[in-house]
Amino acid sequence: MNSMKMMAIALIVAGALALAYGGFSYTKDSHDADMGPIHMSFDETERVNIPMWAGIGLVVLGGVLLVVKR
Repeated sequence: MNSMKMMAIALIVAGALALAYGGFSYTKDSHDADMGPIHMSFDETERVNIPMWAGIGLVVLGGVLLVVKR
């Protein structure tokens, strides 16, 4: 399997995942507080939305790369 086919399949899979999940979330540490024996830590969860047109574009681009023979 050549590198062009592997890249096309990776684009199709990435596009399908983007369409299925619509984005991803991650957690970042935001605040720490130490007051004597008390330790407090706050985490913030952020969500990154992936537009539907981006997922469709990845699937289409991957399909075009699979069809085009080089």
